[in-house]
Amino acid sequence: MLLVFCGTPQFAVPTLEKLVAAGHSVPLVVTQPDRPRGRGMEVTVSPVKDAAIRLGIAVLQPAAIKNNTKFRDQLATIAPDAIIVVGYGRIIPQWMIDLPRLGNLNLHASLLPKYRGAAPIQWAIAYGESVTGVTTMRIDAGLDTGDILMQREMSIGQDDTAETLGPKLASIGADLMVETLRAFDDGKVRPTPQDHSQATLAPILKKEDGRIDFDRSAKSLFNRLRGFQPWPGAFTIFKGKTLQVHRAQPVQRTVKVAPGKIAIEQARLLVGCGNDKDEGTGTTLELIEIQLEGKRRMSAPEFINGYRPKSGDHLGQ
Repeated sequence: MLLVFCGTPQFAVPTLEKLVAAGHSVPLVVTQPDRPRGRGMEVTVSPVKDAAIRLGIAVLQPAAIKNNTKFRDQLATIAPDAIIVVGYGRIIPQWMIDLPRLGNLNLHASLLPKYRGAAPIQWAIAYGESVTGVTTMRIDAGLDTGDILMQREMSIGQDDTAETLGPKLASIGADLMVETLRAFDDGKVRPTPQDHSQATLAPILKKEDGRIDFDRSAKSLFNRLRGFQPWPGAFTIFKGKTLQVHRAQPVQRTVKVAPGKIAIEQARLLVGCGNDKDEGTGTTLELIEIQLEGKRRMSAPEFINGYRPKSGDHLGQ
């Protein structure tokens, strides 16, 4: 097929590569403008632009698309069979939805209608899901509300983080998009409306989402730590300074402590957490690798030896 590809993050790159490898014609890639990133604020290109250049595909980076007549004319001239959208980062206007004969086809990193929004991978892990997946859908005017075309499930491992799960979903999603286009070619696509009553949201992450609320159970905090990688991570306050938690795990402990209270056991740094909804009792989180504001990452024993926290000290204040 003749396709235009719209995408920006690394998650979208495998789909672009697989579409080209499958023999589809992709004369144009549309991605976000180059932006300054990192501490040095150096202007960098998006992963999709980098891939497009490597593949020898023309790139457009419009600052806006809704009322961009030049961009509209460029797409109309190409007259693609479909526009493929993967993490582009802009709302697709109605004129663009109506342009191709097959519409705008989106790869979304969840089993819709669950986890609609900008951060489906992160929130699926944060809410403790054991299974997630990818969905190809036809874009409409809503937020991830279009008809489902195809879906594929994937298990979430106990140690999976957003950083480890994302590439795996990107890979199976790329294959699913190729499969979806093949099904269109064979006349076997049966678009299925979403059950909107089952919808859940996965909003864009904020810095505050990483703040540890020790009234949550240890398992819930562990899931949020895994889900919110690499940003916003998980952080709390120790003696007026930010304490970033890089690694932690729930542990079984007979003696419970109040949420946020530290318990030092030999070289282990334990923190009391809220009740487990199944057991109805307090829970405990072991902090394994942490980083105090302005300092390097360190193990719990290093932190205990260097900063002398005491049992009964409180985190979060």
